[in-house]
Amino acid sequence: MTREDPHRVCPVERAGGLDSGWRRLVQNPRRLLAPYIRPGAVVLDYGCGPGFFVPDAARLVGEQGKVIAVDLQRGMLDLLERKPEMAGLEARVETRTCPEYAIGIDEPIDFALLFYVVHETPDQSKLFAELAALLKPDARALLVEPGFHVKRREFAETLDVAERAGLRLLRRPFRLVDHAAVLGK
Repeated sequence: MTREDPHRVCPVERAGGLDSGWRRLVQNPRRLLAPYIRPGAVVLDYGCGPGFFVPDAARLVGEQGKVIAVDLQRGMLDLLERKPEMAGLEARVETRTCPEYAIGIDEPIDFALLFYVVHETPDQSKLFAELAALLKPDARALLVEPGFHVKRREFAETLDVAERAGLRLLRRPFRLVDHAAVLGK
């Protein structure tokens, strides 16, 4: 038996599991994001998938803010785009397909969410260097990796890569089964 490729991207066909009511109970988007997002902020949701966090982020940024939802797969963005429309938040959300090895935006951001995605990234050094360049001086990034998939040692290595790219660990929020870190410049 061979181990699954750690950089394998979750396929669009499995997007339903990324956007379930059960997940909302366990990973409440508003509770998770509220400490980091202020009205008027520019927020990046990197590897947003079907947009589980996007509607709540759009509510938190308010009318003057913006959420840039980026994913490698156009199919995930197609699923996401219905949500802001249904909630009347479409003016606050931009969706973008990113290139395979880049975030693909050039706008300075106030907050970045990297939720269950960094382990799928084949070049973490490049990802974190690009993220460091995008973050405003007082910006924060919340990195969360699944404890059921990413071992503690692997997460520590990821944090080392982020530090070498110019990001520093500010704190480690408690997550029951996940690994989490708040990063800044």
